[in-house]
Amino acid sequence: MIPHARQPGAPRVVLIHSSDELYGADRIALQVAECLEETGRVEVWLPRECPKGALTAALNARGVPVRRVDLPILRRRDLGLRGGVRLLVRSLSTLRELRSRRFDLVYLGTSACLVVAPLARLAGDRRVVLHVQEQWQPRERRILRLLARACSRILAVSPEALRSTGLAGRRRSAVVSNATPDRSDEVRAPLAPSTRPRYVVASRWSPGKGHATLLAAWELAGCPGDLVLLGGPPPLGRAVDVPGLVSQLVSHPETVTIVGEVPDATPYLSAADAVVLPSDGTEGLGLVLLEAACLSVPAIASRCGGPEGVIEDGRSGWLFDRGDREALARLFGQLDRATLAQAGQLARLAYERDYTPAVMHDALVSILGADLRRRPRPATTLLGSTAA
Repeated sequence: MIPHARQPGAPRVVLIHSSDELYGADRIALQVAECLEETGRVEVWLPRECPKGALTAALNARGVPVRRVDLPILRRRDLGLRGGVRLLVRSLSTLRELRSRRFDLVYLGTSACLVVAPLARLAGDRRVVLHVQEQWQPRERRILRLLARACSRILAVSPEALRSTGLAGRRRSAVVSNATPDRSDEVRAPLAPSTRPRYVVASRWSPGKGHATLLAAWELAGCPGDLVLLGGPPPLGRAVDVPGLVSQLVSHPETVTIVGEVPDATPYLSAADAVVLPSDGTEGLGLVLLEAACLSVPAIASRCGGPEGVIEDGRSGWLFDRGDREALARLFGQLDRATLAQAGQLARLAYERDYTPAVMHDALVSILGADLRRRPRPATTLLGSTAA
């Protein structure tokens, strides 16, 4: 039997995403695409400006068609006059694409895609879903809420992410937690054993990710173990010189291993005693925390929003105030491998209860299937009310 997604006459769905990597939001976009295949014929649109990358390869491997489009993605560099003109030109191009294709559902993978929401309505697409994977900051909330009025539904990865939008409690807004596949039984690449606690950090080397806070705390704690740094600079936007910070802030750099970009963080997470999310900014959830919990590895994270709903402080992991290098240093100094292992078992139980792909799949398919069966309401614009 032909899967529903490929049956003639099945609803046509487009997932619009803002990057072509395989970091947290990108891996969630991949899972969303798989769920959308059960509701309709899916294609994914990615920005033409982004180098072809790992998300495209993963989608192609699953048979999901990918198109490169001049999408008007919201980026900080576009706040000036020149950036505004660039957004306008790309908006007109995207509007033409939407009018020529016509979809039953337009799914926006991150808030950076929100300019597409009113464009989809202008193109006649009545169902526009926004997936909020980040926390909205006060200075940007007004414009994002204005754009979000064109959405028919708002989904958020955590209660904290939804509250940050100011749309919590509105009709047709909901929380659908992120998920990660269970890879606890997979064969792992061998890593050199360590007699001291091993901590892994996996994130883009971007401002706000807390690398300076982390490394300053590491030094204050006396470099109490092995610190493994995964990730790399973003392909677009500002980057942090992580190797430079290590040489500047750490007196025993031999305790820090800079791995850089890896296609799969699982071997490193599975060999860790804890994962660290030291963000100075805010996080919608923090997918790496779930990936670690799946492997019975606890997390140490800043109170940056989403992690506060994942970690039971002092039991399945530990929280510290954002930017508080002294508090993080105290945690590094207090924790031993036995305590970390015990917390990891509790983190695994939380994963099994709340963060498996089956939980996310059932929630998404139920919501989106109901949306596609429901007769769409008359189009609303930025000047009118919306269902969201």
